Amino acid sequence: MSKHRTVSFTRMDQGTAEDYALLDAHETAFKSDLPRRILARLAAMGEGLSGYKVSRLEHSLQTATRARRAGADADWVVSALIHDLGDELAPQNHDTLAAAMIAPYVREECTWAVQHHGIFQFKYYGDKVGLDPEAREKYRGCPHFEATAHFCEVWDQTSFDPAFESDDLESFAPEVEEVFLREAWLEDNLRPGYVTRFDA
Repeated sequence: MSKHRTVSFTRMDQGTAEDYALLDAHETAFKSDLPRRILARLAAMGEGLSGYKVSRLEHSLQTATRARRAGADADWVVSALIHDLGDELAPQNHDTLAAAMIAPYVREECTWAVQHHGIFQFKYYGDKVGLDPEAREKYRGCPHFEATAHFCEVWDQTSFDPAFESDDLESFAPEVEEVFLREAWLEDNLRPGYVTRFDA
């Protein structure tokens, strides 16, 4: 497939079946490179928002490493790895952006945890900045409340430690590939209603 071949149209309603077959071939190749692009964006988090004792990349690595060492599956490990990936482009709703990225590929509970981890984290600092530390309580009773609370308590809010020895980014490539090369929106992967039972 030539890199220079393009569609014939300048308006979508003028496209032919051949045009859309060409686009589909390009998009299939582009989607197959998604894990590499995600890892590259994670690597870029080594620079950027400052003030913490660790970079945003190191925080993400620590969170994912804690999940991995606890025996979490690829859905949780990758969710932990990318949970703050929206920080640069969506600082006011970074959790929602990260959740949208992972939603087609992982269990509903993991997407829900990533989407809501921002408000759940108020528990640990809200009273210092004028936010309600109990804001998460409006979600109590939701099926994924406890899993999200566990994600925040055990993996996320503890992961700002410069002395912690996290696994390196490249070590997560197999899990990132496993998750982001899945066929999107398969119910077998999304498993709505499934809830992980954590021991601690």
